[in-house]
Amino acid sequence: MDRRVRTVVGFGWAVLPLLSLGLATAPVFVYPVIRRHRTADRVALAGYLALTVVLFFFLDLFANPVTDALLFIGWLMLWLGGTVHALVIRSRVFPDPYRRALETVAERRALRESARETALDPAMAWELRIGRPDLARGFDDGGLVDVNHAPPHVLVSLPGMTRELVERILRARQEAGGFTSVEELSSLAQLPPGLTAPLDEYAIFLP
Repeated sequence: MDRRVRTVVGFGWAVLPLLSLGLATAPVFVYPVIRRHRTADRVALAGYLALTVVLFFFLDLFANPVTDALLFIGWLMLWLGGTVHALVIRSRVFPDPYRRALETVAERRALRESARETALDPAMAWELRIGRPDLARGFDDGGLVDVNHAPPHVLVSLPGMTRELVERILRARQEAGGFTSVEELSSLAQLPPGLTAPLDEYAIFLP
């Protein structure tokens, strides 16, 4: 679904309780139950449905000032409360895939930055196996690759890598005993200049 269409549909869904004066509040919350299968949505649907039944089928049978006040409060809960509730969860019921993709990229970048700081302690880096997705570990480093120690099948996952470039890296690594920076890697392995920036995002060089 197009982002603009998704936004319009989501907003239209969220204001249905408002436009229907609360009559459509319970039906509106059927969709989140189907879409997300969350207990909170089921509880909300059950609550709004029960409130609707009580307001329109029971309180009117016992008309008096107290029940009239309860009827008014309950109606406000269905009308305004349901509208606010729907608006609050709208972005989660109608998620924007593009925005979520950007959030995921930002989260992975933050993990890499955190892992780089941790790797300033080499012993800690080795213990956590930072940059070594080929080894069993429970630490998420955001996709870093330790160019000085990672095997060929991991190196080839770096941006722009080919089998030929990996072979160059392996030869240079063996001759130099390792690298200290992306610039040194690019120079010794004779990598294309355009790879320096992409590699800098993912490569790490542990002693």
